[in-house]
Amino acid sequence: MAADGRDRRKATVDPKLLELLACPLTKGPLTWDAERSELISRVAKLAYPVRDGIPIMLPSEARTISAEDALKPPPRLGGPS
Repeated sequence: MAADGRDRRKATVDPKLLELLACPLTKGPLTWDAERSELISRVAKLAYPVRDGIPIMLPSEARTISAEDALKPPPRLGGPS
């Protein structure tokens, strides 16, 4: 367990759920960052945490991302290419 009390195992988000979720501020799409277990809103430049497999879609809980990070291409979700 991490020093902040959270389990550091990699969380996952069901791709079907990802299709349904939208940024609460912009209503725009989100991309999954598996490395940080976050849902990224590139338009709002926010990263919403996913804790124990549950997306925390509160702007007050989101981390601000840099403009450079917002421009990075979204990671692949996996599966056949």
